[in-house]
Amino acid sequence: MKLLRVGTAGAERPALLDADGVLRDLGGVVPDIDGELLADDAALGRVRAAAESGELPVLDADGLRVGPPVARIGKVVCIGLNYHDHAAETGAEPPSEPVVFFKAADTVVGPDDTVLVPRKSVKTDWEVELAIVIGRTARYLESHEEALAHVAGYAVAHDVSEREFQIERGGTWDKGKNCETFNPLGPWLVTADEVADPQALGLKLWVNGELKQNGSTADQIFPVAEVVRYVSQFMTLYPGDVINTGTPAGVAMGQPEPKPYLRAGDVVELEIEGLGRQRQELKDA
Repeated sequence: MKLLRVGTAGAERPALLDADGVLRDLGGVVPDIDGELLADDAALGRVRAAAESGELPVLDADGLRVGPPVARIGKVVCIGLNYHDHAAETGAEPPSEPVVFFKAADTVVGPDDTVLVPRKSVKTDWEVELAIVIGRTARYLESHEEALAHVAGYAVAHDVSEREFQIERGGTWDKGKNCETFNPLGPWLVTADEVADPQALGLKLWVNGELKQNGSTADQIFPVAEVVRYVSQFMTLYPGDVINTGTPAGVAMGQPEPKPYLRAGDVVELEIEGLGRQRQELKDA
């Protein structure tokens, strides 16, 4: 299923994109798309039955804002340097264990919402990423099979980053990762049963119409199953938590001088095969 949330920010309602690409209202079936729903097999069964019935009300998608596909996200866990080609372009050695950092849940916005260039920013950068959405409480998972059984689905994430804040201002990466609007998510939460192989997905990103990133999750150093298993050794993952799994080569930081960092007025578009497409216009904060 392709689950999404539509409406003005803070007042989104649950919806579903059916097999024919028709947007349908889920408000009469479930109150929202969140961790509580994703952990409830019976509720998900009702959603699936309603989708298959073809009787859900149709929504007019014209002019309707698409919000983040998951409400009330507890945490956004991020994996850094997780593609061989991205590690190479930044001059970093491939890590021996996943590099883990966090984004605050309040950085998450809709897939087509405005992205704000932070005040005093000189190195705002782009990163298309596959996001994992957790569907079952996960702690100390032992196998890849067990890890995948805890995944509710997948989405497109844009891990916007400010490289000077991240790398040149001391401390950890947090200052360059947690600026307002720095994690567009969606448009859809695609349930895991519709993603045959999360390690065979193409990722692309364009800036002002120019293709900048063109990679595949096949190049991940630590695949989805290992990421979930590994992270569960250090923290409890709850339904509705999100894991951003890293970005392929092609970011501004990895390009020759003068590096083409983002500025107000730029337009970024990104997509992952089968998971939908995002478009953001940048403005000054």
